[in-house]
Amino acid sequence: MSDKNKKQFGIWMNEHHATVVGREPAETGAFAVLGHASNENADTKPSEKSGNNAEKMHLHKFFKQIDSLIVNAEEIHVTGTGTAQEQFIHYLHATPQFKNTIAKESTSNKMGDDKLIAYITEQFN
Repeated sequence: MSDKNKKQFGIWMNEHHATVVGREPAETGAFAVLGHASNENADTKPSEKSGNNAEKMHLHKFFKQIDSLIVNAEEIHVTGTGTAQEQFIHYLHATPQFKNTIAKESTSNKMGDDKLIAYITEQFN
């Protein structure tokens, strides 16, 4: 199977925002932005205990938004700032539909959609 037929995705993320790119179904097989996800409640913490629970709940909800964009993923490259990408990869491996997905990670500063597409294309070539 050629790489252009694989379900490959790239994600730039931090604790607040994620941009997901994937291969277009068209003949070119080029990467394009599939969508964005946001964790708007990442900074709200009323008390320590309820704050920790709320943070976990919001992070899980954020990861669910992302995984709805990467259905049947075979390979994923996750990049971004902070620890969100590592947490997301652990989440993927704990999720039955993604347990056989190959996940790689790197660290990069925020980039625009065009730069992200070019970066992810480079990672899968």
